[in-house]
Amino acid sequence: MSGLLDRPAASRELSLAGDLAGLLVDLPTPFTGDLVPDLAAFRRLAGRALAGGAAGLLVLGATGEASALEEVEREVLLQVVLAAAGGAPVVAATGSCSTRQAIGWTRQAFRAGARAAMVVTPYYNQPTQAGLEAHFRAIAEAVPGFPLIIHNAPARTGVNLEPATLRNLWRVPEVAGIRDSSGNLEQIGRIARALPDGKLLLAGDDGLAAASIALGARGLVSVLGSAYPACLLDLVRLALAGRREEAEFLQEQLRPLTDALQFESNPIPIKALLKSLGLCGSQVRLPLLPASAGARAVLTVAVRRTRVA
Repeated sequence: MSGLLDRPAASRELSLAGDLAGLLVDLPTPFTGDLVPDLAAFRRLAGRALAGGAAGLLVLGATGEASALEEVEREVLLQVVLAAAGGAPVVAATGSCSTRQAIGWTRQAFRAGARAAMVVTPYYNQPTQAGLEAHFRAIAEAVPGFPLIIHNAPARTGVNLEPATLRNLWRVPEVAGIRDSSGNLEQIGRIARALPDGKLLLAGDDGLAAASIALGARGLVSVLGSAYPACLLDLVRLALAGRREEAEFLQEQLRPLTDALQFESNPIPIKALLKSLGLCGSQVRLPLLPASAGARAVLTVAVRRTRVA
């Protein structure tokens, strides 16, 4: 009998600490001039990230403009990146403000062969903490044995997953990690201090990578990494090795770029940057618009100041 809680057979090792610690690159979805997904450019970005040392790839998130993609496009993009990854871990973002939709997308990622799903806290409807817990438990129950990485991004979703709620969710075997994009270092430290063995904490902001890792994060989900993966990998490795002064120095060197990526809504600036590097077009789908002249000017100055290769 089919239904909301159909349970596909489990086939994934639930711990992610061994293969996703380090740099995870958050890929944008390039579009052609006709706003069709540019699969050739998508493959190039995936290959560039992996050649630069990324531990894995994240697709179909906010950077990938998932909310503007059609169902068939999601399926095609996931299959393309899985093929391009050559066995490297692929994480599919499957979050939605609808629990039913999140379950459907998580099942799709499981069946396609993704290593894990990254599930953002529901946006727009602003659930309570009890509702957040029930949401993630329902997804885990519907897709047993498939690792879930919670993505806490309150600036985008309007709700913050509190550390006390996360402590309850750690008891769910499928909840294997969290990407914290709260920008709240005190909260990141609290999560790190209470992190159970085998669970994974990832920094969610390029600009706070060194500080987050110093507090206990084991890696970074990076937007800037799609442009400069090797440089972001250097930053992550220095921080993980405890070479704090060197990591903080590199973090400050990158500050003009990480700040520039906040000038307009993600992924507008990163696509403009990638276009300037000849890697893909800068097209985005409505309601987003391509980078303004002001944003492009800020990026140009940032690239000149950082001189990243």
